[in-house]
This record gives sequence, C-alpha cells and structure tokens, in this order.
Amino acid sequence: MNKIINDPFTARFPRKDIHGETSLTCIAVINDFIKDNIKLKNKNIIIIHGKGTGILKKATHDLLKHHHDVIKYYINGLNDGETIVELKINK
Repeated sequence: MNKIINDPFTARFPRKDIHGETSLTCIAVINDFIKDNIKLKNKNIIIIHGKGTGILKKATHDLLKHHHDVIKYYINGLNDGETIVELKINK
C-alpha cells in the first residue's frame, strides 16, 4: 500500500492539475494559471502534470524555462508528478 505524504511546506500552494490536456492546450492553461496567481500575489504555485510518458512535464518545463514571470521551477521532491514554480510578484 502506498502512503500519501502531505508536505506542510507546499500544502497551501495553489495547484493546477493539467491531466487530460494536450501538450499544446496545457500552455494556455498554465499561462492563465500564472497570470491569475500573479494578480492574487501568490509567490509559489504547483502544476500537476503527472508522471506518465513525460509529455506534459516536458511541455510544462519548456514553457516555464522561458516565461518572464517565473523565477525558478523544480520537481517536487516528494512527488515527481508535480512541479513547484516560484513567480515574480511586483509589490
């Protein structure tokens, strides 16, 4: 039986699950999610792309790599189907 580990560090971060999206449609979904969270002044967000074949993970990371509002992004150490993103928030 797999035990689910709840990480108190990331538990309050807004999350967007992009399962079921294509590599092209996930770009619009992620861009909208980033834009909404910048307006809400959320510095950290989580994108759930899943493990699977890695297509959504690659599309997500390709977008984040060049996004002007992203400071850094990395795979969640407790769940490699999630990417944690740190956003630029203007004060």
